[in-house]
Amino acid sequence: MSRTSKLALRALLPLAALMVAAPPAPAQDLASYTPEALDAEIGRLADARLAVMVPMRDGVRLSTNIFTPKGAVGRLPVILWKTPYNEHKLRGSTQRYAIEAVKRGYAFIVQSERGRYLSEGSFEILGKPQTDGYDTLSWIAAQGFSNGKVGTLGCSSSAEWQLALAAQNHPAHAAMVPMAAGAGIGKVGRFQEQGNWYTGGVPRSLFFVWLYGVDNPLRAQLPAGLDEATRARIATYNDLAATKPKVDWNKQIRHLPVDTLLSDLGEPPATFESFIARSPADPAWRAGGLYHEGMGWGVPALWFNSWYDVSIGPNLELFNHARAAGTDREASDNQYAVIAPGTHCAYAKLGPDTVVGERAMGDTSFDVNGAVFGWFDRWLKGDARAFAASTPRVRYFSMGENRWKAAEQWPPKRAAPLRLYLRSDGRANSLFGDGRLETAAPAAEPADRFRYDPMNPVPTVGGGDCCNGGIVVPGAFDQRGVEARHDVLVYTSAPLDAPLEVAGFVDAVLNVSSSAKDTDFAVKLVDVAPDGTAWIIGDTIFRARYRDGFDRPASMVPGQVYTLRPSPIATGLRFEKGHRIRVEVTSSNFPKFVRNLNSGGANERESQPIVADNAVHHDARHASYIELPVVRGDK
Repeated sequence: MSRTSKLALRALLPLAALMVAAPPAPAQDLASYTPEALDAEIGRLADARLAVMVPMRDGVRLSTNIFTPKGAVGRLPVILWKTPYNEHKLRGSTQRYAIEAVKRGYAFIVQSERGRYLSEGSFEILGKPQTDGYDTLSWIAAQGFSNGKVGTLGCSSSAEWQLALAAQNHPAHAAMVPMAAGAGIGKVGRFQEQGNWYTGGVPRSLFFVWLYGVDNPLRAQLPAGLDEATRARIATYNDLAATKPKVDWNKQIRHLPVDTLLSDLGEPPATFESFIARSPADPAWRAGGLYHEGMGWGVPALWFNSWYDVSIGPNLELFNHARAAGTDREASDNQYAVIAPGTHCAYAKLGPDTVVGERAMGDTSFDVNGAVFGWFDRWLKGDARAFAASTPRVRYFSMGENRWKAAEQWPPKRAAPLRLYLRSDGRANSLFGDGRLETAAPAAEPADRFRYDPMNPVPTVGGGDCCNGGIVVPGAFDQRGVEARHDVLVYTSAPLDAPLEVAGFVDAVLNVSSSAKDTDFAVKLVDVAPDGTAWIIGDTIFRARYRDGFDRPASMVPGQVYTLRPSPIATGLRFEKGHRIRVEVTSSNFPKFVRNLNSGGANERESQPIVADNAVHHDARHASYIELPVVRGDK
């Protein structure tokens, strides 16, 4: 990567920005184009080379499509989109980005990960970014159409592989735009989710469904030795996509034991069986393509995230980590983030009258293309004016208030913790109990108790999730149906007499006990409107056996009180005047998270549940509480 002088770097550092109006919407985008119109547009604008086989260091070749501006001569900046999905025929957001790229003078490259479609080799999640990614960058930089500067772009799986690659600091890797990249994070800071496989040591269900669709160990491959023209012709009508039987995931997700969830469908052993057998601290997590703290950081990045995505917390933690890494000063000094109010990879839906789940967010318009290509123009074309020096480090949508705001760090500098204690007279069960949130610490109060039956788990309603076959619909939804259950503890503040702005990481501390050797405790943050609607803001969960560390699981002694600290909830919203703050505590959130069967054993290999009597304690010795990062006044 080329290095600017210290003087030029100082000129590029953003100026302090305390507040921004909603960023301008693009004058026109391609979201309204039909598939046929998009095909015509890319054909009009671009010359294409299809199914070019790019060699990796181990001899495996990856199928790669190259789009250059029609008739272009000379060397071009390049944008690389790497994917495990069927994108040999451009479609959707990939096609729209390709069109925008060639219109703006870029070569746009789409590469299938190894083991997918026309690429050779065996599939591995994230596609070996530390070798395949590095070798692909080297190949691109050596091509006659390339100016030697490559930007990586993509959402979800097309973003996740970029993270470990950024640690390699390849000289051609000039900039990156990772969107919704959390499943590429192994451990960073307070989060050890191993690519979203866990939250708080509890496996998430989304990857089980995702792997059924993506992992295909019995796939067909083309014969070796075909010339480029023949492969390109085959690619136009035969993509080698597998068609698997449809599954009723709402039924199948209840299957026990969990580790036979896919083999019960007739699937051969593959990635799922390997991953489900691991613990959160298994060293095998570091042998793949996940990014782990300590690897360094070498690439300027413009991050796009969303409040109702699957891994907003790890994403923001990694943003902070990349800024502080210091292994490449220029890279650390050039990290920017945008946090939208929507769900996974829904940036094309930002605009007037946005609804997320069932909650109206107002006008969420943001010029995504302008930000993305301004960023690449800055780093791949050397146009310092394309990405303004005054751009705030963080631009985030404040829900409730329903407007874009800005900060120079995350959380915002003026955010300070407000501790709210869980209080009751021992009857916080359900929406109709006596649970309350107060700033005053408890003295002598009885614990709140509930019975957790794994065969009758508390259902997931909204929140952050994705990619799960429809078993969970992400977004802001009313929680009152969940809160009516007796096995859900509900703690609610008095109505606010003034708005309360929260921006940052919400921490929870629970003092708990159980009749079981192991169980889970789930926490949810809720915004209660004056009419009683209880909007989910975020949630977390924690498996009690990991209270001393993921590498030191330990059984609970029945009746003994333990302190749990779940991973934080990340959010940005304003609780309006008259609204109430609510916290729910229970022991399940299914099907988003795998049920704890309470045996204390190898949970994912077991089928026999044990009913647990669980308690949340809140007295002078065992206070339970949440801490909200409250922003007082202008930031």
